[in-house]
Amino acid sequence: MSISVQPEARALGDDFVAAAERALSSGEPEQVSDGDLERVLTAAVRLYAAKAETDTPPARAITPSAVTPTDVVVTVSDLIRAAGLNLWDVSMWFNRKKGQGS
Repeated sequence: MSISVQPEARALGDDFVAAAERALSSGEPEQVSDGDLERVLTAAVRLYAAKAETDTPPARAITPSAVTPTDVVVTVSDLIRAAGLNLWDVSMWFNRKKGQGS
């Protein structure tokens, strides 16, 4: 069964994406506060993980053409450190199949 996205949720996502794109295009990433970025990224990570553990996980986590490998590695490295993990911990999860519970 497919659940449609609530218009309010889409608008909130659109607002954040627009603010992030403005900050990036102006070369002023500080236009989005660290606190707002943390709240959005935390919520996005939690939601993605919840969806990834279902029978129909998201097809992909990001739009590959919209980020650089550096963007991904910097973000993932900081997420790993923030969660108190190390690469050995990550290696145990890396090769598991999507949708395989934790």
